[in-house]
Amino acid sequence: MSDGDYEQQQQIVASLDLKNLTVISALGHGAKGVVFLVQSAEVDDNDGETQFLALKAILRPSSTAEKKNLSNADAAVEYRRICFEREVLASFQHPLLPKLHGLLSTDKIMGYAIDYCPGRDLNSLRKKQTEKMFSIDIIRFYAAEIVLALEYLHGIGIVYRDLKPENVMIQQNGHLMLVDFDLSTKLSAKTPPQTRPIAESSSPNSLAMKNTRKKRSFLLPCLSLCKSGIAESDSVHPVELSVDSRSGESEDSVEKSNSFVGTEEYVAPEILLGNGHDFSVDWWCFGVMLYEMLYGMTPFKGSNRKETFSRILSKDPELVGEPTPLRDLIRKLLVKDPKKRISVDEIKGHDFFKDVDWDHLLEITRPPFIPAAEDNLVGNKEIDVESFVQGVFKEGDGDENVENNKNSENKNKGVWVEGLNTPCTQNDKFFIF
Repeated sequence: MSDGDYEQQQQIVASLDLKNLTVISALGHGAKGVVFLVQSAEVDDNDGETQFLALKAILRPSSTAEKKNLSNADAAVEYRRICFEREVLASFQHPLLPKLHGLLSTDKIMGYAIDYCPGRDLNSLRKKQTEKMFSIDIIRFYAAEIVLALEYLHGIGIVYRDLKPENVMIQQNGHLMLVDFDLSTKLSAKTPPQTRPIAESSSPNSLAMKNTRKKRSFLLPCLSLCKSGIAESDSVHPVELSVDSRSGESEDSVEKSNSFVGTEEYVAPEILLGNGHDFSVDWWCFGVMLYEMLYGMTPFKGSNRKETFSRILSKDPELVGEPTPLRDLIRKLLVKDPKKRISVDEIKGHDFFKDVDWDHLLEITRPPFIPAAEDNLVGNKEIDVESFVQGVFKEGDGDENVENNKNSENKNKGVWVEGLNTPCTQNDKFFIF
């Protein structure tokens, strides 16, 4: 995307002013930025109340380049990645994906605001379960929603590339939302995007849950009471698939990316091999995630990154227990060869999802977990967003940088939401171009 195109997009999406945002707390931070819970001064058209949003603030690449001694080319790549993520967010019209509410730009930071999900992420919820694992019925519900979200993304040409429980949030209504698209990329759309009951619920928080609709219970009666831009060196080229009756796409030419990106325990074999990858990498990540939801751990984790990568390339997942539809689905998702990996149509038609009503899944009014209402959310006058972001990402490398981050977190103790996306000092993402 050219700078001119991005400037045009900025005219479409509202600009944010820090003066009009009340900062409630810091929700967490990663390698690139800090996420804040903020309250907008603007009134929501749906309920007439002010909105709570998640504001992701990132140091400007020019500032980061100075601190990290990055070249101008590296800084430009980082800038385009940030711009691409915002472009992707602006394109979404799906209840399981965030709505871009506005763009933030100052001399020191840049960022954007999306929907706030008070239910935290799936990893946090899993750790609250008995033995830190989900029941089969709960896995089925969340898995089905993830399938719909990925199907939509692939339909508009987006490869997510970072599906993991920490990036799957729970909205106020209990339905899921995928977040964090800084590692995603754009290929030719796989299929035309679906336009089911999405238009009237473009705001994820409305989610087609109108009282005038027929209310639907959860999938099974027993649960009715219950939750990156495209860098210049992203080599994208057409690759002809061999004839393969499994995929249903054997006659099509599909683009592939050669970027080396992901989160190490979830990365697909084809990314490690560097032979190019396409939408199927997301289905591999989906298989790893289902395994983790079932067993409470990922299938290929080693003592270090090298061992983890070796296991991903050579080891089969240990599906302990009697044969079940879920274990069969995981096995078919975690096939090393992407051409033989199960496709979305086969996933939706798999025995594990045989009782799922795909057309009305998003109309379910009682998901397994619905977050409790949050009261008394008041602003924190001690938080200066620009200074806070700069404080988290202090100058320094390696252990020095880790220590600086710790000092910053200690200084801002009480500002972080307790137990919510706790500040991290190590990054398990990697991206090499």
